[in-house]
Amino acid sequence: MKLTVKLLDIANRGVLLHSTDARNMRVRDGDRVLVADEATGKTAQAHVDTTGSLIEPGVIGVYRPLNATLAVDEGTVVIVRSAERPASLRHIKKKMDGGRFTKDETIDIVRDIVDDVLSPGEITAYVTASYINGLDMDEVEYLTRATVETGERLHFTRHPIVDKHSIGGVPGNKITLLIAPIIAASGLFIPKTSSRAITGAGGTADLMEVLAPVSFPAIEVQQMTEKVGGAIVWGGATNIAPADDKIITYEYPLRIDARGQMIASVMAKKFAVGADLVVIDIPVGQNTKIATAQEGRKLAREFIDLGERLGMRVECALSYGESLVGHTIGPNLEVREALAVLEGATEPNSLIQKSLSLAGIALEMAGKAGPGQGAQAAADILRSGKALEKMQQIIEIQGGDPNVKAEDIVPGEYGFDVNAPQDGYVIELNNSALVTLARLAGSPYDHGAGLDIHAKKGTRVKKGDPIFTIYAEREWRLERAIEVGRTLMPVLVEGMVLERIPHERWV
Repeated sequence: MKLTVKLLDIANRGVLLHSTDARNMRVRDGDRVLVADEATGKTAQAHVDTTGSLIEPGVIGVYRPLNATLAVDEGTVVIVRSAERPASLRHIKKKMDGGRFTKDETIDIVRDIVDDVLSPGEITAYVTASYINGLDMDEVEYLTRATVETGERLHFTRHPIVDKHSIGGVPGNKITLLIAPIIAASGLFIPKTSSRAITGAGGTADLMEVLAPVSFPAIEVQQMTEKVGGAIVWGGATNIAPADDKIITYEYPLRIDARGQMIASVMAKKFAVGADLVVIDIPVGQNTKIATAQEGRKLAREFIDLGERLGMRVECALSYGESLVGHTIGPNLEVREALAVLEGATEPNSLIQKSLSLAGIALEMAGKAGPGQGAQAAADILRSGKALEKMQQIIEIQGGDPNVKAEDIVPGEYGFDVNAPQDGYVIELNNSALVTLARLAGSPYDHGAGLDIHAKKGTRVKKGDPIFTIYAEREWRLERAIEVGRTLMPVLVEGMVLERIPHERWV
């Protein structure tokens, strides 16, 4: 069928057909068509949406991503015919039924994700099938390699290349803002590609964006690293492991982080940047992703096993996950806290010690410190001011203000103190509830939104003392966070009541 093009600014690799034309072609919503421009010879496959009113019969609405391939002008006449469903859908259905992916099936799926052949609903089906039925280590390796092969890679002439990753689950985990400059200041290369928040209140990319732009192509990340020793960027802009960032997009609304996909996600990005030595932080504790040390050790073995398959040396650290790292949750608040440590602050101890321990492991792996001496070597770099100087260089080369100070970064203008209801000790701070409040306040999208924790677990408080402050950039968001906070009970001060189960949770 010949149809006339109408360009539509919709971020989806599809087309819009009038329902009459769709019936004539025997296609329905979710089916596929092949669109061909006879004048240029360009063709593209797209999934179908239909309408009875938005366009006229004889017209095809071409969405923006699809036109990046077709490059047709408004009014161009194109040939449209029905197309077969991609083989990757059969593979996904197989996984939904409890089967295993082969190497070739994984490549099919990942390539179709990257090329926008699969619709949002089909990618969601892949994510949920992998989440429910899991991926074994062979499948994880296939996914890791396919994710790297369908994107760009960095190629350094100088080695070793160091990288680190925290699997998340603990709020306030801003340690990369200390670890990256410490490692770079030691003379090593650390091209740190990071994710935005999936289930938390601020991913490393969200935090770094407070200080400098984080969206760069892969070649610029390599050039920046070679020039100053490191970079802290958003992986989604680099075209490094692009399938992973698309998968994360569909995990986000479901608030899931499937184990096999998570391992592949982490290791694909390390493999793609050419990392030789990788340190993985695995927080362990109640309300984290990994509840027990036994489970943490199992995950560590999986990371180490996959690293061996890929030719990378991986070491893991099980870290304390029962409490947030430092005292802050949310981009501006966390960045202010990290910068203060780089500038010489000796608190918070949890942030400093965790950062030094993990940086120390990397320094020992790279031969920059002897066995058991890494944390001290990292501390020496931090206290000397070399880490601050290196962070300023990283900020500057990424286009930020290298002279920014911790005091320059402020939280949102609206705040509310949550006070102790009685004298006693803080016996519980619920990490997941705190993250929920920070997100309701607007974090991570509103950089000034978040929480400042004044009294952590074990702190003695008097009735009326502030335990934490909620900050927001918009008053209505603050009001919503306060309202929900009253039902969540994220903090407990001495008492026999351990948890309140709201009526709304069960109806």
